[in-house]
Amino acid sequence: MNPNSEFMAEAIRLSKENVENGGGPFGAVIVKDGKIIAKASNSVTKINDPTAHAEINAIREASKVLNSFDLSGCEIYTSCEPCPMCFGAIYWAHLDKIYYGNTKSDAKNIGFDDSFIYQELDLDMDKRKIPAKQLMPNQAIEAFKMWEEKDDKVEY
Repeated sequence: MNPNSEFMAEAIRLSKENVENGGGPFGAVIVKDGKIIAKASNSVTKINDPTAHAEINAIREASKVLNSFDLSGCEIYTSCEPCPMCFGAIYWAHLDKIYYGNTKSDAKNIGFDDSFIYQELDLDMDKRKIPAKQLMPNQAIEAFKMWEEKDDKVEY
């Protein structure tokens, strides 16, 4: 078995174990330099956190292990193609590569359908299901100006 298969097998094992323990069928591992540095499963219902997807949990753990918000040099192995939230988090974390088992179509077939999110993102703000209205932009922009002028900022 090649290393990639071993890492994916662990993500899949975590997904199965999580189902056995009452959670959703998702697992993820993050690898750096050929070693697993973080692993996690979906804990949305366990901790009542809608953001506690396997990939997000693994990113949080890897960030603690490396003491960094930048996970460049790492790869993620996830039992399912990442949802839009996780996909965004993977990019924000600067992971180098994504390996996945099941597809988003496979997830949709068992009730984990995120296609509505993709559809919402394509709509103008005023056409989306959740209303959004800009408030106090003149005050809000002040923090952006402060950031832009800050000499000692840590960019991410």
